[in-house]
Amino acid sequence: MRRTLGRVLTIAYGTCALAAFTLLFVFATLLALVVPRLEWRRRLTHRLAGLALPVLGIRLTVDGLARLPEGSCVVVANHASYLDGIVMKAALPPRFSFVIKREAASMPVAGFLLKRIGSEFVDRHNEGGRRRDAMRVLRKAELGQALVFFPEGTFDEVPGLKRFHIGAFAAAVRGAMPAVPVVIHGARRALPNRALIVRPGRIRVEILGPIEVPASPHATEELRSAARGAILSRLEEPDLAPSSAPT
Repeated sequence: MRRTLGRVLTIAYGTCALAAFTLLFVFATLLALVVPRLEWRRRLTHRLAGLALPVLGIRLTVDGLARLPEGSCVVVANHASYLDGIVMKAALPPRFSFVIKREAASMPVAGFLLKRIGSEFVDRHNEGGRRRDAMRVLRKAELGQALVFFPEGTFDEVPGLKRFHIGAFAAAVRGAMPAVPVVIHGARRALPNRALIVRPGRIRVEILGPIEVPASPHATEELRSAARGAILSRLEEPDLAPSSAPT
């Protein structure tokens, strides 16, 4: 009886929290529609992301914020949950542009909001589109735009760190920007893959030290290896990458 009551209360709380989050999300989208400057829209959504997490019952802590370079950099983080984007938007300064799979651009409402805050979309399936998108992101890196990547590209219910795609590290090398590994702890438990209700709890974002671009003809691969190794050493999840992963 007690277990059933607890489950009912959890579902009721989760439903109310989801409804409140939806209202906040719609409010953010409407504001993004009318706010004229990209810088203001990024600041606004940074603040609203910080408000949205407590609404969902999430206590966010950020460790190592002082390790972020003052200039441009490429942040790379593990990917375990649909909460990761909101968590990173709340945790990082507003100046960062998120690099996201192109499918997200066509999502109702969310796609519009992502465009309005200056997200960069990358085609993962069409070779021609992928090359065009990659070149556009590389040009942004050359101009010094601070970028955020989830280099695994996807997530599922199996805990562990997947192989990293090369794009984030190619951007860092092209822009001569350090890569900053970031570890997200607790998001998988809070909202597992295929779950609809957020479990209240704590999510911790751990910002590790920046890794400078190596002076090497293999700088891109070496940077990827160093960043992934740094995340894996702190993640407390298994290594899911094959020993000879393709780029």
